[in-house]
Amino acid sequence: MSRLRIAFVNAAHDGTDTRRNFRRELDADLVEFDATGGELPDTLDFDGVVVSGSRSSVYWDEEWIEPTKAWVRDAIEAGLPCLGVCWGHQLLADVLGGEVSDMGEYEIGYREVEHTGDSRLFDGIDRRFTVFTTHSDAVVELPPGAEEIAANDYSNHAFRKDRVFGVQFHPEYDIETAESVTEGKDLSEERMAEVLSGIDEENYRAACEAKLVFENFCEFVREVRDADPSGESETASA
Repeated sequence: MSRLRIAFVNAAHDGTDTRRNFRRELDADLVEFDATGGELPDTLDFDGVVVSGSRSSVYWDEEWIEPTKAWVRDAIEAGLPCLGVCWGHQLLADVLGGEVSDMGEYEIGYREVEHTGDSRLFDGIDRRFTVFTTHSDAVVELPPGAEEIAANDYSNHAFRKDRVFGVQFHPEYDIETAESVTEGKDLSEERMAEVLSGIDEENYRAACEAKLVFENFCEFVREVRDADPSGESETASA
């Protein structure tokens, strides 16, 4: 069986850690595009799409954001399976007609999220599970026809619509990334110390369970790729 070929839309302004993390976690050949540098695919010849996090907001007026939305919209309309993480999750929601807004505070650190048990994206993951979070925007209104598949007391943490999945948390993070991202936030000394103290081996091991979303997404992409051209195979259902 040939390896998956996935368009990796890297929206991180300094994409080094993001590149390392996604390449480690995804069992696929990632064709990377530096979205913030204006680099986007000139084709839809991929098995699927993954959109990373970003320090930008999807509603900001930055010149690279609208072209990124346009290409992702084309990919969705072409039937490509898509997975968005954090900013990518918000971008997919926005493109599909949902609403993203500022929460007025950060959710940051290792926290618990609960999934509904209704989506294969969370196959093998406990209903309540640990994740690393870092965001101050949230999907406050789901796209029409979308289904919430995970949430916590802060916000929606995952949705799906047809072949599109978004997760607000960061299943790709390692300890190094969690620490560096936290240290770059504008937090009070007390909260900074609290979050950093929670970035340890025990919490990281607990959060590794959430990495199964990548395996589950890739399996879904394989099924879509191998299904009949109409895309109506039952094996490719979400």
